[in-house]
Amino acid sequence: MIPVYNEEKAIGPCVDRLRQFLEENLPHDWQIIIANNGSTDRTVEVAGQLAAGNSRVKLLNLTRKGRGLALRTTWSQSPADIVSYMDVDLSTNLRYFPLLVEGLCCGYDIAIGSRLMQASMVARRLKREVLSRGFNFLIRLLFRTRFSDAQCGFKALRRDVAQALLPHVVNNGWFFDAELLILAEKNGFRLFEAPVEWMEDLDSRVHLWATAIEDIKGLVRMRTSRLKLNLARREGVPAMSTTRGQAKTAKGAGS
Repeated sequence: MIPVYNEEKAIGPCVDRLRQFLEENLPHDWQIIIANNGSTDRTVEVAGQLAAGNSRVKLLNLTRKGRGLALRTTWSQSPADIVSYMDVDLSTNLRYFPLLVEGLCCGYDIAIGSRLMQASMVARRLKREVLSRGFNFLIRLLFRTRFSDAQCGFKALRRDVAQALLPHVVNNGWFFDAELLILAEKNGFRLFEAPVEWMEDLDSRVHLWATAIEDIKGLVRMRTSRLKLNLARREGVPAMSTTRGQAKTAKGAGS
């Protein structure tokens, strides 16, 4: 799934590149969902043409903005066994996507890419690096979580896990990812964390300071909220753990 807002120029190359990668590297059934977030340019028109030209590409048109809203809506409606998303700029190298899928196939509930693991290779401005590390440090300090990077736009979940957690996630914006992961870990779901190669897109639609304020408000709200939800767990699944993957195991992963 790819959430988009005013990405008329980026969406075509992104979908073409992603489709080719999946055709060559994933032997299982897959589908690309373009979730439009109330774009005001030609994004809907371009995405519609892409969907019309390939049966494995679908367009979900939302009139309201919010990345979290796009993820919530798409994942709630998906019939797939595994749901995932990545940013339209494909800042994260696609060759790491099979590693996320492999983590889920090995029994984990959620798989995430992390730019803060030692094995990761990241190129971004100092300001963004400081803000990211500071935010993730706050999460670990306030909630004693084990995952290292809540914000990387490179995540996959089993559908049943998404359906269990989504009704309890309040935020529909950029804090959605962090809230989902905190709730998941606090309720015993197993997280798999993989290193990535990540390069910052200087044309990003993310407004850093506005996003930082939204994140801080979200952390304050969650700090005073009940995080243990008594969600139903699968029989035979061990208690929560965060496992960090190795890039070399990516070969042969499926979807």
